[in-house]
Amino acid sequence: MKAPDEVVLSRTTQRPGREQRVRWIMELTKQDLERMRASYREAKAQHIAENAVKNNGIHASAERESVAVTKNQPVFSIDVDSEAVANQRQAGFCWDYSGLNFLRWHIEKNLDLPHGTFQLSQAHTIFYDKLEKANFFMESIIKYAGDGLDDRRVDFLLAQPQQDGGDFDPFVALVEKYGVVPYDAYPDTAPSKNTAELNAVLDRLLREDALALRDAVASGKEQRALDDMRKDMLNEVYRVMCVAFGEPPERVDFEYRDSKKQYHADLGLTPLEFYKKYLGAVNLPDYVGVINLPGERFPYNNVYTIDMAHEMQGGARHLRYLNVEMAQLKGFVLDQLKAGEPVWFASDVTQDADFQKGILDLDLYDTEQLFDVKWTMDKAQRFDMGQSIPTHAMMIAGVDLVDDKPVRWKIENSWGTENGGKPTGHKGYFIASDAWFDNYVYEVAIDRKRLPEDLQKLYDEGEAKVWPYWNGFNPLP
Repeated sequence: MKAPDEVVLSRTTQRPGREQRVRWIMELTKQDLERMRASYREAKAQHIAENAVKNNGIHASAERESVAVTKNQPVFSIDVDSEAVANQRQAGFCWDYSGLNFLRWHIEKNLDLPHGTFQLSQAHTIFYDKLEKANFFMESIIKYAGDGLDDRRVDFLLAQPQQDGGDFDPFVALVEKYGVVPYDAYPDTAPSKNTAELNAVLDRLLREDALALRDAVASGKEQRALDDMRKDMLNEVYRVMCVAFGEPPERVDFEYRDSKKQYHADLGLTPLEFYKKYLGAVNLPDYVGVINLPGERFPYNNVYTIDMAHEMQGGARHLRYLNVEMAQLKGFVLDQLKAGEPVWFASDVTQDADFQKGILDLDLYDTEQLFDVKWTMDKAQRFDMGQSIPTHAMMIAGVDLVDDKPVRWKIENSWGTENGGKPTGHKGYFIASDAWFDNYVYEVAIDRKRLPEDLQKLYDEGEAKVWPYWNGFNPLP
């Protein structure tokens, strides 16, 4: 039996003894399609838009020239970093590149290095990140070995045993444990520039390991035997990483000339010695993750963490976020910039962005008029609906202030200066409008001394609310 036009009445029968449930199912009918066709034929403006989009694409057709050219000039009243940008290429380690850019800035400043002559090795951190993620995966597989393969948690683990994602807290943990080295001591390789093939090999290997570990638990093997299995498995992961990246150096030589052409040499340093000697004064553990995630589900002035976020086993640094209002978060950022120091941050760079021009602006694309639609969701609703999540980490290198209020922000990206022969931003730097910052910046790494005492105490002692592993804030989905 059909209801008028488009609605089909469907009866769902419950078990005997339970009340019968009736629900309506709307079917897309021929009449609906005719109404849609008639409506589009009347939409004359969209016929013009159709020609533009079919020939040029959506963004090129919707871009406002006044925003792309006139409004976003690369001039900032506070400008703390103009160093040459790094290039992560086809590797998803933006969090690592941005973190090392932050540390590089301190080394360049402290040693008076010439512009663009120094870089820290991203491959060094990535090597140990892959190893630590493999260890976390094995630990979790053993922990939930009694659950079936259809269990959501087990499915989550097996869907992506490891990958490139990360966050500021894991970066701090890695650097504190393994140190850093100059780029020349451990340069990029083909797999570090494009991690797709390496990730496929590691995921396949770890799934093999998961099968063996689950069988071992089911057969009643004791913890010591499981640990021995894991050590053998991790040895294989280490071997794969050495083949792909080369074996990481145990000691490095650091030779450089400063801006005054003076030669310096520091030989035979371990990665941790290098880190503590040249970056110890930064006191990286003092930088904490401050976030802005609005909405009733995430009350401000609370601390949050995430279940199963691939944390380093036995590490001293754990994933921990302090959620505050955006005005307060921006105040912390401005304080750090005014003190002459850049800021690591995470945002949704996929939104309202022109990567070639290097512009991040809410008014950049007029897609509402292009399609005759209306966008109504706010930041909290976009996050709740999966429309916007943190997707990329970069560094805030400056800000333009008018009457002491931010108008636009200088962003140091890690995508190089060109891609496919076309420029990437302003020599790799982007410009973000203040409205874009409000809507799409989610996390910043702030020196704890810039936080008031009550928030420092809350970060240190507050009981963290635990988000599930499928939460959009998880850096390792």
